[in-house]
Amino acid sequence: MPFSTLPPLLGEALSARGYAAPTPVQAAVIEPEANGRDLIVSAQTGSGKTVAFGLAMAEQLIEVDGCPYSLSPLALVIAPTRELALQVSRELMWLYGKARARIVTCVGGMDASKERRNLSGGAHIVVGTPGRLRDHLERGALDLSALRVAVLDEADEMLDMGFREDLEEILDATPDGRRTLLFSATMPKPIVALAKRYQQDALRISTVGEDRGHGDISYQAVTVAPADIQNAVVNLLRFHEAESAMLFCATRDNVRHLHASLIERGFAAVALSGEHSQSERNQALQALRDRRARVCVATDVAARGIDLPTLSLVVHVELPRDAEALQHRSGRTGRAGKKGTAVLIVPYPRRRRVEMMLRGARIEADWINAPTPEDIRRNDRERLIEALTAPVEADEEDKVIAMRIQKAMSADAIAVALVQAHRKKMPALEELLDANAREERGPDRKRQGFEDTVWFRLNIGRRDNADARWILPLLCRRGHITKNEIGAIKIGQTETMFDIPRAVSARFAEALKRTANDDPDDGIIIDALPGNPREMARENKKGGKPNRPVERREDRRPHYGEAREGRPERKRPERDRADGAPSEGGRPEGKWAGKKPGGKPAGARPGGARPFGGKPAGGKPFKGKPRARP
Repeated sequence: MPFSTLPPLLGEALSARGYAAPTPVQAAVIEPEANGRDLIVSAQTGSGKTVAFGLAMAEQLIEVDGCPYSLSPLALVIAPTRELALQVSRELMWLYGKARARIVTCVGGMDASKERRNLSGGAHIVVGTPGRLRDHLERGALDLSALRVAVLDEADEMLDMGFREDLEEILDATPDGRRTLLFSATMPKPIVALAKRYQQDALRISTVGEDRGHGDISYQAVTVAPADIQNAVVNLLRFHEAESAMLFCATRDNVRHLHASLIERGFAAVALSGEHSQSERNQALQALRDRRARVCVATDVAARGIDLPTLSLVVHVELPRDAEALQHRSGRTGRAGKKGTAVLIVPYPRRRRVEMMLRGARIEADWINAPTPEDIRRNDRERLIEALTAPVEADEEDKVIAMRIQKAMSADAIAVALVQAHRKKMPALEELLDANAREERGPDRKRQGFEDTVWFRLNIGRRDNADARWILPLLCRRGHITKNEIGAIKIGQTETMFDIPRAVSARFAEALKRTANDDPDDGIIIDALPGNPREMARENKKGGKPNRPVERREDRRPHYGEAREGRPERKRPERDRADGAPSEGGRPEGKWAGKKPGGKPAGARPGGARPFGGKPAGGKPFKGKPRARP
């Protein structure tokens, strides 16, 4: 349905904004059958839902020449997060600007007294979060007696966040004849119950197709070693050079750490998480809109309601908790018909989980390797040539400086200086571990140069918090080799095994001897294994032994009759008392059985009595008065 059926004031606002035709969800809510009815709408993120419910409630707000005068709000929009509420408020401001609608925003983290003053001055539309709206309602600052339409945006998210009581109190304060529009991505039982209680004869609208993956988003999954996640993030940012990018982490601490790391590397980045005030969040988002920053590191607090027109890249630095979170995170890009890219950084141990998540979300993702420095340099060259050869406008001062440079330098020298000046602004690239090569080789193929290797072992494992991130530099430092000369690192519960090419094994072993006492306090011992651990374990299994890492005999606790190298044989102590009393370290016999050296024989207590009402050794009950506990 074209926009011509809408009130002229809204049609003018949409034309000025560049809207030529409505999106599917916008067209559905302005159909004749939806006019005046309660609605339950399901639509994918980025499909224009905010404008959709703005158009849907126009019938209740706009009269002949605009919105009527009213001290009490006529429309109420409830959103789960501050960012989403502010985003909705901005969208409605331009949509209803020509209709002279007064819009008041009430969200947590802002000045509550200022919001109460704005409400007392009258408002046509109030947009807010459940907690702050309930607070104003209980204080008497928010009067909903004249409300004509109520909108619940992201209703499923609000219930998940525990706002059910707040929503019920707010809706109970609205008139019975008001119209209720419920926008929810999913329809769980609590949403169905909410709709039955507060809606009448609701029309169900769904524009979510069978393919839940957003059609304008290209999904990629990058497999990396767990120690390479941060380096992979840097290379992805440098590879795409997106106008704006958003990186999602799971916790505030990780957001803080990654943000500081990117700033140190030279990226223009901002952070967005629950620990930031509303003012700090607004400044971060404004920096992205003004292009003073190009990267935003955020928690899932930014997964809903953030709409940045220039955002073309979303990176899931830490995996989302489920398919729904994946959809909302990725939906920050590819909005309103624009193309976007969503990249999942997948540590090798979690690849199977990610595959199941993508399958459940019906998303087809391309599994790729992390960009290498050569891939990035190739893209840099093309981007640099394109940027330097683009036409520019210059004023007179620029031309005077350019003439002086031409007289002082040759054309080649000027071009080289220009290229170097541009490259200095680019953050440095990161070298990744040889994890991608392992993925390409498959389980049965050897890495080049590692066809013949020697295995070594460290006396630490997962129990000692062993991690490849610090084991790798330790081996390089102790063995005087490079990381490219170290093959697979297998961390077990109590030990870690790794292999190196046989050609450098002798040099490595010799260096270990010289550096054995470099760190005397760490207690780490590195020695060679007699063979391949897998083959040794297989031989053990054939011999009827459990299939576990080979345990050297000298590592076991010695039995009686055995002796470790350099230690005397352990022998049982001899009896040296005729009555069976134990000598030092001996085993007691006879009446001394069960007693420690220096103790009393069994039955030595007078009368055989035991304290606290127990039975004597003869089995007859003790009739005396129990001794008091000391």
